[in-house]
Amino acid sequence: MSFDRHLAEIAREFPEWTIWRSDAGRWWATRHHPLTSAQRDLGCAMTIDADDPEKLREQLRDQQDLSDGSDGSDGEDS
Repeated sequence: MSFDRHLAEIAREFPEWTIWRSDAGRWWATRHHPLTSAQRDLGCAMTIDADDPEKLREQLRDQQDLSDGSDGSDGEDS
């Protein structure tokens, strides 16, 4: 599969992220919005990188799972 097609597919699958490939061949993703305190506390990252598109996709899924653990309360009890 072409590099452009990988980019397009990952971008469609993870619309909250900007996806790109560096000149050095690394695959990167950065969030469109800043992390909340709760997301930071859960170990979410603003930007991630990987050797190839499949590994980037795995990391994005991991980040999604971590973010899903955030209730949006910014770490404060209601």
